[in-house]
Amino acid sequence: MNTTPAETSIHPRELQRRLAAGQPGHLLDVRTPGEYAAAHVPGANLIPLDELDAAEFCRQRAGDGQPVYVLCQSGGRARRAIEKLTRAGVPGCVLVEGGTQAWMDAGLPVNRGESRVLPLMRQVQITVGFLSAAGAALALTVNPRFALVPLVIGGGLLFAGLTGFCGLALLLAKMPWNKTSTGNSAACCSTDSK
Repeated sequence: MNTTPAETSIHPRELQRRLAAGQPGHLLDVRTPGEYAAAHVPGANLIPLDELDAAEFCRQRAGDGQPVYVLCQSGGRARRAIEKLTRAGVPGCVLVEGGTQAWMDAGLPVNRGESRVLPLMRQVQITVGFLSAAGAALALTVNPRFALVPLVIGGGLLFAGLTGFCGLALLLAKMPWNKTSTGNSAACCSTDSK
């Protein structure tokens, strides 16, 4: 009987060491197609968080016993994906600490492509900045009630910072410019490079 606790997270360097040693495991990237196209961990399979069918994923890998290493850009979406997968009965989900950004910061290899889409966090920053500036300008020139716009935006940022949940990022991820052809998501259970 195995009494060791299940692994819940892994540092990118340790994951790279395991992969280089040929240890089995699934790499699941839950970012947007544009983010994935710009740079991704070799062998990571893309299933954007909003398209992740946890029950189907569970059926596809039922009984293989391999860990599922889940990553996004920095960790927030990966945590939500792990929650979905765990609720669906997928065992062995492991968060890649710091996500793709930490992987790149560690100097580990990435597959780079060409993406014409800004990273999701930059889209959030642009949207928040525009709405805050517009609300403040309208409050100063049209009606003081427009001051509610930056107040609400600031509250949303505070909530996102405290909880790690950014509704605006999830909304932007569903926008048409963040949807590109991702191929067949059924390939999610392979560790082959794309």
